[in-house]
Amino acid sequence: MPSLENLRKQAKLILRWHRERYYPVAAQIRQVLPRFANLSDPEILAHPFKLSDAQEMVARQAGFDSWRALKTGIATMPQTAAQTTAARPIISETAAQLFVANIKASCDFFVDKLGFSIVYVYGEPPFHAQVKRDRGLITLRCVDRPVIDPELRDRESLLSSDMCVDTAEEIKQLYLEFQAKGVTFDQTLRKEPWGARTFIVKDLDGNLLLFAGPAE
Repeated sequence: MPSLENLRKQAKLILRWHRERYYPVAAQIRQVLPRFANLSDPEILAHPFKLSDAQEMVARQAGFDSWRALKTGIATMPQTAAQTTAARPIISETAAQLFVANIKASCDFFVDKLGFSIVYVYGEPPFHAQVKRDRGLITLRCVDRPVIDPELRDRESLLSSDMCVDTAEEIKQLYLEFQAKGVTFDQTLRKEPWGARTFIVKDLDGNLLLFAGPAE
């Protein structure tokens, strides 16, 4: 759990994004705060939004019902050695960005074939989206032409993302799950010389997605 100070900063950032009419934050607000669920992006950005709203949003994302509950929960947690030392910025997650020709088709692929869920879709028509499975994040950006030469990508096996699981059994199960759903593989499951077991999925736009786990 991040420190309370970092969570306060997150809330202030969300509030600033709303004030600056940063459209992607509207989708996050709609997803997390039920009272905004039926509003469009422009309606959310035009709606009054206070620091308390942003704090509630941060609390809900952390698994608490309210900012007060979050503060109480953090206060009752025992401090670890890491928490008592000087704070430093922590990167909590990363997201690969894929360039795709059709946001809806790409979202359908990730949801139906790879078991991801949609975090948000933005634009009319959609040109930006994010999908997630567990802690694996993929950002999708719509472009009207290939960003990478397809022949070069295939010849050099240029990867667009790299996602990992923790055990040998999980990587096998994940491969079999995708195989059962008719996913196209650029590389089937194999053991690498460096001790990992990997496979590569090719999405609708030819992006190469590496999945890896321990060999044993």
